[in-house]
Amino acid sequence: MHRTVIEPRFYETDAFGHINNTVIAGWFETGRRGVFELFSSDMDPRNLNLILARIEIDFVAQTYYGSEVEIRTWVERIGRTSFTVSQEAWQNDQCVARGQAVQVHFDWQTQAPAPLSEDQKAALAAL
Repeated sequence: MHRTVIEPRFYETDAFGHINNTVIAGWFETGRRGVFELFSSDMDPRNLNLILARIEIDFVAQTYYGSEVEIRTWVERIGRTSFTVSQEAWQNDQCVARGQAVQVHFDWQTQAPAPLSEDQKAALAAL
């Protein structure tokens, strides 16, 4: 499991005083950085052969400004050309959101999904 700590910013709050729900998707993307680095260690977008096929988020509780949020990230499923990343956001010892993202290994030249190598599968399984 990979962990990322986020310090909520004031401008991420909404009129109700809690973190706007659109922000969580961005935090989850930040939490997937460890996964991205498996495919492009220098994080050069030209070398990152992944595309996002699907994302879903369940909002479990309200998230507030003023307390850190920990994003927990792990790989739930590994397929032939894609994998599913599961994530949770925790604040003050409470899960406030959970979600999944389906990432597809992509060949930019052919514009089609590409099989994951055994090395890539092993690295993903370690998460």
